[in-house]
Amino acid sequence: MTLSPVFRSQKSVQLLAEHGVWSRLASDLEAQAKAVGTVYDDLERVIDARFRTDPPHVPSADEVTTPEGLHFLQEYFFLILFRSIFGSLGVDRERLQAYTELNFCIKGTITAADNLFDDQAKTLLPLAPSAGARFMSILQLMSFERLLRGVLDRWAHRGVLAEEDIPAIQQALIDRMAEIGVLEGSEEGGVDGIPTPDEMVESVHRVRGGSLFALAFAAPSVLEEGEVGARMGDAEEAIARLGTAFQIVDDLTDFEFDVGRRSHNLLVSEIHHGGSPEERTALAAMWEGGPVPTGAVEGLFANSARAVLERAYAEARASFTTLQGLGHWFDPALADEVVHAIVGLEGVARMEALTSEA
Repeated sequence: MTLSPVFRSQKSVQLLAEHGVWSRLASDLEAQAKAVGTVYDDLERVIDARFRTDPPHVPSADEVTTPEGLHFLQEYFFLILFRSIFGSLGVDRERLQAYTELNFCIKGTITAADNLFDDQAKTLLPLAPSAGARFMSILQLMSFERLLRGVLDRWAHRGVLAEEDIPAIQQALIDRMAEIGVLEGSEEGGVDGIPTPDEMVESVHRVRGGSLFALAFAAPSVLEEGEVGARMGDAEEAIARLGTAFQIVDDLTDFEFDVGRRSHNLLVSEIHHGGSPEERTALAAMWEGGPVPTGAVEGLFANSARAVLERAYAEARASFTTLQGLGHWFDPALADEVVHAIVGLEGVARMEALTSEA
C-alpha cells in the first residue's frame, strides 16, 4: 500500500465539503502544491532535460473546489492532512514547509518502491516516458533519493535545521522504511499461515499502514523538542492508527489481488477464523488457486467484510479523537465517513455496497 489517491466518491467529497473540511485545508493544499512545485524545480538540477517532461499544473488555494484542485487533493490528501496537524501542534512556519517538501519525497520514494513489489507504474515526477515500467520506477526511486537529500540541504542552508541533524533524519527514514520493506519482502513468495485478525492487525497492518503513515514523523522525531516534541509523539501514534484503518480498508479493495498472490489480508483472516461454514469453504477453494467470483466481497463474504470494516471504524475514531484532544480541528464524528472515503476509484462501489446494507 502507498499513500494512494483517495476520496474518489463524489458523495464523500460533498459531505466533507458541507462540514467545511476542504475549506479548512485550502491553505495547506496550497502549501503542499508549492512544495511539489519546488521539488519539480529541483528535478531540473538532478536529471537532464531529455529524461524529463513538462510538470503538471499545481493548484492554488482558490482552486481547491475545481477539478484540478480536487485531483490534487485526492492525490495528496494525507500529506495535506499531516501538514495541517503539524501546524496545529505549533511547528515553526519555515520548518513546516521543510516537512511538507520532505513528505512529498517520502511519498514518491514509497510509491516507486511499491511499484517494484507490485509490478505497477505509478509516478509522481515529470519523467519522460521510457520503455520498461520497472526501469521508470528505478529511475523515480533514484531521483527521489537525490531530491530528498536536496530538501534537507536547502533547509539546513537556511538555518531551519542543523547540518549535523541530517544523518539522524536520513537514518530515521531508512530504518522506518526498512521495517516496512521487511514485511513486504516476507510476502514475495506468498504466505502459508493465516494469523488471527487480532494478530494480523498488530503484526501486519500497524506496520504496512501505521508505520507507513508515521514516516511523516521521522524528521520531526529528530528535530522537535519540548512541548511540541511531546505532542508530536502523541500525534504520531494517532496518525499510525489512521494508517492502520487505511490498510484495513485497502484489504477490502485488494482482496482478489491478495488472494491471488497469497499475501496477508484481513478479510481472508476474518473469514478463515470467524466466517460462516459457507464462507470458509469458498475461501479455501480460492486460497488454493480457484477463481474469485465477481462481487464476492460485497456478496458472499459481506458479513465478514463488515466485521473488517468495523475494525477500520474503531481505528479511525480513536485517531481523530486523539488529534482533537491535541487541538486539531477535525471532528471525530466524521471518522466513519473518512473510512468510507479512503478508497481508490476501484473501491468506491464496493464500499457503497457494504455500507448501504450495514
